Amino acid sequence: MTKYTNALINETSPYLLQHAHNPVYWYPWGDEALTLAKQQQKPILLSIGYSACHWCHVMAHESFEDPKTAALMNEFFINIKVDREERPDLDKIYQTAHQLITQRHGGWPLTMFLNHDDQYPFFGGTYFPPQSRYGMPAFRDLLKNIIAFYRKSPDKIKEHTQSLANALSKMAETTPSAAINPDPLNLARSELAQSFDHTHGGFGGAPKFPQLTNIERLLHHYNMTAKQGEADEKGLKMALFSLKKMALGGIYDQLGGGFCRYSVDELWMIPHFEKMLYDNGAFLSIYSQAWQITPDKRDKELFQRIVLETADWVIREMQSPEGGFYSTLDADSEGEEGKFYVWTTDEVQALLKVDETLYPLFSAHFGLNLAANFEGKWHLHVFRERENLTKQFNLPLEIVDARLDKARQILFKQRQGRIHPGRDEKILTSWNALMIKGMATAGRIFSRSDYIAVAEQAFDFIKNTLWVDGCLLATYKDGKAHLNAYLDDYAFLLDAILNLLQARWRDGDMKFAIELAEVLLAEFFDTEQGGFYFTAHKHENLISRPKSFNDDAMPNGNGIAALALGRLGHLLGEQRYIEAAAKTIKASWYSLMQMASAHTTMLLSLEEYLLPPKMIILRGNAEDLKTWQAACPSDALGFPIPNDAKDLPGLLAEKKAREDGKTVAYVCTGFECRAPIEDIAELN
Repeated sequence: MTKYTNALINETSPYLLQHAHNPVYWYPWGDEALTLAKQQQKPILLSIGYSACHWCHVMAHESFEDPKTAALMNEFFINIKVDREERPDLDKIYQTAHQLITQRHGGWPLTMFLNHDDQYPFFGGTYFPPQSRYGMPAFRDLLKNIIAFYRKSPDKIKEHTQSLANALSKMAETTPSAAINPDPLNLARSELAQSFDHTHGGFGGAPKFPQLTNIERLLHHYNMTAKQGEADEKGLKMALFSLKKMALGGIYDQLGGGFCRYSVDELWMIPHFEKMLYDNGAFLSIYSQAWQITPDKRDKELFQRIVLETADWVIREMQSPEGGFYSTLDADSEGEEGKFYVWTTDEVQALLKVDETLYPLFSAHFGLNLAANFEGKWHLHVFRERENLTKQFNLPLEIVDARLDKARQILFKQRQGRIHPGRDEKILTSWNALMIKGMATAGRIFSRSDYIAVAEQAFDFIKNTLWVDGCLLATYKDGKAHLNAYLDDYAFLLDAILNLLQARWRDGDMKFAIELAEVLLAEFFDTEQGGFYFTAHKHENLISRPKSFNDDAMPNGNGIAALALGRLGHLLGEQRYIEAAAKTIKASWYSLMQMASAHTTMLLSLEEYLLPPKMIILRGNAEDLKTWQAACPSDALGFPIPNDAKDLPGLLAEKKAREDGKTVAYVCTGFECRAPIEDIAELN
């Protein structure tokens, strides 16, 4: 029987429920807690984290489970716990405030102290230890100092609050550009070259994040320059080299598929072991695109294997019986970070005894003959590539591949019997949209109808469960969908639908895409300055209303909104969508010119505004459409619409099926369309 229960017990978020039996009397963010703070004139202790966060677990165990610490928190503060994955609006606002207050980047757990009456923060940090260390004060000492300052210095706090309010207000201002030009595209390319790691791939040093939007930018820059006759081969090599290094690194689960969130070292060797749905959706898209571009046969095989193994992991471990995708796998299992993934050499040798040829090859490939790389054990990371092993063992490549794959299967089967990391089983609309896009892209490029079906199941779940009364909801768990959706939910889902429609056409999906686009414009668009706010016009009033253009852990919502609206506008001939995309690009211009490489998603929309992509509308029977679709250029957007499709909107209604039922292609670029094509050879 649990000794303590607090107000989080009625929440659906697994992260909040993890704290429902803390001795701290936690509240979820809402009217009850905010009203109590005003009535009792107590400052708010706001703690933001998420269920897969290792240091969130550490601080919870050290401080929030400690009765003495809890007693201080309960006596002097109103304590609010927030799941940053359910409330990215609050996370964005208070991470920004933390950066302004401390002049340092934030992170999780985020610990902020807010005024009781207006929720403006006056102090903040991230993780605080129970005893003074790492140059940080003990958490209990900090609490005592905070409450003393809060009581003795109301004038200083008021002055600080006004200064912060002014700073947040200034950050929300935009200075729209009068014209759009390609300068930021070239500026970003130059900046990415400067931060590129030529030895290990990726950008910057440790800790190293995948930064997939940067890689996508390089792939697009290559395609763009290739069309102009000056292909950016160096940029392409930067992108492909980075993807190869990650695929061979420990950031990739070499046995089970899927990527961890980031690497703690610059080698991609040791990850922070949590696996996030949104990362892996983007990985599916990027590796599929890279497979189409890379000229190297072995890299092609590697990239395809990465896509298929990652997609299979998602289906196996991350898809709910209802169709939607779960959010995360924890970094920890059995209370230890990475325990599920690491090995001893004795374990591996014993398992591979079934075939004496396996262990020597496996050991050389993954460096088990070298020093342990993770707390006395081995986390699998490719030390010697398969091609090099052919020389060392005097074996053909086919045999090396077969033996390594057999050994991997043996270890994977054994690992499945271990206690798995915890799984956050809430279903987030925006993250599901990124995975729907990834699955649809992989399914289309690799002709995997099962992946397309999985994407469709998730899409149907979102539409049937989280689309209520003409609006999206942000999260679902245990039969309950709630919280008003954010910009990312609408923008990412609109983009996902357009990608799913390229994999297969289904009557009604385009109609839903239009409905999403209309809500985007009605509820999120800034009609005066351009761009989209992160929260809807009817959202609760918070201390700030973010409208950002830069990428963070996920693609930027403004960038995806402009990209998707631009594509939808050209597809349907809807000028309002194209104008909204242009106005968003203009609103982002000052930010783009400050550091273009921090805005690579916005640059995708800029590129397509300047150079609209080729769109190919195919009409025909189902079997012929597959053949024609496979013949479409990889840089074109192809929509295979069956002859019997009904109620096509906008310009699509003019793309008629042939009376004889044979396939016809309508090829359009921007506002210009060629004569209908009836010969598949003319598609290029």
